[in-house]
Amino acid sequence: MPTRPTLRPACPNFSSGPCAKRPGWDARTLAAALVGRSHRAEPARARIQEISDRSRAILGIPADWRIGIVPASDTGAVELALWSLLGARGVDLLAWESFGSGWVSDAVKQLKLKDTRVLESDYGTLPDLASVDFDRDVVFTWNGTTSGVRVPNADWIPADRRGLAICDATSAVFAMDVRFEKLDVVTWSWQKVLGGEAAHGMLALSPRAVERLESYTPTWPMPKIFRLTSGGKLDQSIFEGSTINTPSMLCVEDALDGLRWAESIGGLPGLIARSEANLATVARWVARSEWAEFLAADPASRSCTSMCLKLAGPWVRGKDAKTVANAVKAIVKKLDGEGVAYDIGSYRDAPPGLRLWGGATVESADLESVLPWLDWAWSEVTA
Repeated sequence: MPTRPTLRPACPNFSSGPCAKRPGWDARTLAAALVGRSHRAEPARARIQEISDRSRAILGIPADWRIGIVPASDTGAVELALWSLLGARGVDLLAWESFGSGWVSDAVKQLKLKDTRVLESDYGTLPDLASVDFDRDVVFTWNGTTSGVRVPNADWIPADRRGLAICDATSAVFAMDVRFEKLDVVTWSWQKVLGGEAAHGMLALSPRAVERLESYTPTWPMPKIFRLTSGGKLDQSIFEGSTINTPSMLCVEDALDGLRWAESIGGLPGLIARSEANLATVARWVARSEWAEFLAADPASRSCTSMCLKLAGPWVRGKDAKTVANAVKAIVKKLDGEGVAYDIGSYRDAPPGLRLWGGATVESADLESVLPWLDWAWSEVTA
């Protein structure tokens, strides 16, 4: 039986959102925030626009794409895109975890689109990407945050597609090689890979997506916070430092701090390297574990950010789902009580298991030191 470890993570925050702040973060970094100023004042608009400009440079977003800040985190950004763009042609909807399933529900149950194809697979696997029809619009998550399964690359997306490729990339951008030239709409939020504060979403639109907005009007009523056009033309102000509603200037300052940190460690290559190193750390531990396995069956599709684990091995055999779920809850509670790992239970809709965030703000040394604690908690719970 493993002995109680003595080495503790310097930062026990392994939540998949909001995620750990960048190393060395301190609230004093927000001292220059333009609190008490109108977000429409020129200095505030310049700060807001700076987020888009720095994001474009780090992520390599093409110069002819529009980037804006929208309400309600990544969820708001995705729903804004779906409500504004879908309905012009048939749509393929991919779902292999809870958020992808949510976008299916939006299209089928809320917008009630008639021409939909739903390509689903179980947690831990991907649908058949070769069967996706890009003559239609396509909606998918680059990385399934609640399943730990990502698309391995963008090779399955044709350059000559007729439909729009709409991608929820919130737990992928800044940690994976998201290929913007293969996409038309990309969304993310500040509280994921760079550890920013919540409530604000990012929306990036290709020229093809802008053309759709200016040539197609949905048949349903459009809430004010979803409106991207005015008089049939793109509302350029949203992509030039203005926002649909009032943003938090504290959150703006925090997002800028994360972007500057990203630049300081080498930009996107440095961010990807840190996240992949974290995945490698956990993979080495899983390879020798007698009780834990990755939920993602295929190594090529394992996420380097939301690393989802399931219970395996002799103890699990013959146990019913409730017993396994209770064991997971006990492990999570014990680690939380020890102050060594916070918020690592699987998402509420996912199979019972553990989820360790491995985005760039997490130090590999902290993952190295928390893994023996997982072994210890497992042995304590199942003894």
